Amino acid sequence: MGGDERGAVTAEFAVALPAVVVVVALCVGGLGAAGRQVRLEQGVAQAARVVARGEPDAHAVDVARRIAAADDVTVRTEGDLVCVTATRAAPPFPSQHARSCALAGSTG
Repeated sequence: MGGDERGAVTAEFAVALPAVVVVVALCVGGLGAAGRQVRLEQGVAQAARVVARGEPDAHAVDVARRIAAADDVTVRTEGDLVCVTATRAAPPFPSQHARSCALAGSTG
């Protein structure tokens, strides 16, 4: 170890720092997307329950949009089930989708 190594730690830190920043940014973005997906799923579940209780479809769409900031909400009846599907744009990530169904006429 005969050479002058002053500044080596600083140079190594300068090389590693951008990679660490990218990894942290991707983790934060991924957690944010996961949180938005959970809110979207909660929104469609609540909207399906609202329609199943007999509320108008427009009210269910409003509920899904308020809870999850959903861009596109559809309500469909499939046999005894009322299903709500919602989509939310989440740039730069792909669009997020969620679907939930509830038994029509249920009160709980």
